[in-house]
Formats: sequence, structure tokens, C-alpha cells
Amino acid sequence: MDRALLCASSRLVSWQYYKTSDAFGRKFWSCSSCKLLYSNSLMTRNAGTTSTRRAIVSSVMGRKVKKETIIPDPDYRLPVVFLGIAGGLAYADNLAAAVPVGLLGLLLLVQATRVRFVFDQEALDVKVGDELQDSGENAFVGGKNRWKYSTFVNWELWWPTFPILVYFKETQTKPEGQIHFFPVIFNGKQLYDVMVERCGPSKTSGPK
Repeated sequence: MDRALLCASSRLVSWQYYKTSDAFGRKFWSCSSCKLLYSNSLMTRNAGTTSTRRAIVSSVMGRKVKKETIIPDPDYRLPVVFLGIAGGLAYADNLAAAVPVGLLGLLLLVQATRVRFVFDQEALDVKVGDELQDSGENAFVGGKNRWKYSTFVNWELWWPTFPILVYFKETQTKPEGQIHFFPVIFNGKQLYDVMVERCGPSKTSGPK
């Protein structure tokens, strides 16, 4: 109650003071309390704007741009080529050569329908099927079929105009480096572009 009366009396004194001051000239009509309140409000607003700007800048500067996951489309040209060669050899009655070439073509055809290279934010991952299931351990060198881009030493695509093999060397499987070869049963242009982006440049040029 005392505090309320004190606040009311202070407002009354302030009003009388400025009402009396008006008798000496309207140019002195002002309210220091109002100026003070306005000044404090302006400072608060500016401080709020500044802090908001700082928060926005900090958010932009500190935010990591997340890379999208890229999966190159399957490409059946390579298996079709092998099957075509096998057919030609069979037509020429060279069954000894036609059979292994034909089997290789069939294997590549099946693999093209199920194997996927998945380039996520930090690594190349080999997945299987439309549901992108884990492909398990590598049958030749062991370890999981997932390699971080930071471990890539170098890579190549043979040949750029008609890619058949993709080669890369990484230090994740073993410190001295492990070499991998994969048949290009994916869209060669998409594969090249994403590997340049995620793994760095290659000596070969991009497929046409």
C-alpha cells in the first residue's frame, strides 16, 4: 500500500513540475520521464535487434550444410555388352568362350538390379536391394562395405567415354591402403560427378 502511494505521489509531483514549467514557455514542455522511458525502450529494442542479428549470424556461420544422399541410377549397358559378345561367340560355335562371357554378363545383369552405391554425408556405402539393406562384409578383403571419403587416397574411372571399371584406394581397411575394383553397373556420369564432389578430383575426365 505504501509503495502504491509512493508511486502515485511521484507521478503527481512529476506532472505538476512540468505543468508549472509550462508557464515559462511551451518550448520547455517536455517530460524527462517519457524521454527516459522512450530511450530505454529504444535501447531495449536495439539491443534485441542486435542480439537477434548476432544469433542469426552465429546460426548461419556455425551451421554445417548437410549433404544429400545420392544413389546413382542402375545402368545395364555393360551386362548387355557381355551378353551380346557371348551371343556372338555362340553363333560362331565358340562355346568355350561364350559360356564364361555369358555367365559374366548374367552376373552383372543381376548385380545391376540389386547393388547400389549410396553416397551419404560422410561415406560411400554399398547397399543391396530397393530397401537398401546392408551388404555385409567384403568377400575379398574383409571389413564392412562402407568407406569414409576422408580415407580415399585416389580413384579412377575406366574409361570415361564408356566406363567399365571404377577403382579407388582407401586407408580405412588397412593403413597402407586397400585397392578396390567395381564394375560400373551404374550411371557413369552420375557416379563420376558424385565421386568428384565427395572424394576429390580424379585424373580422368568425366564420361560423355
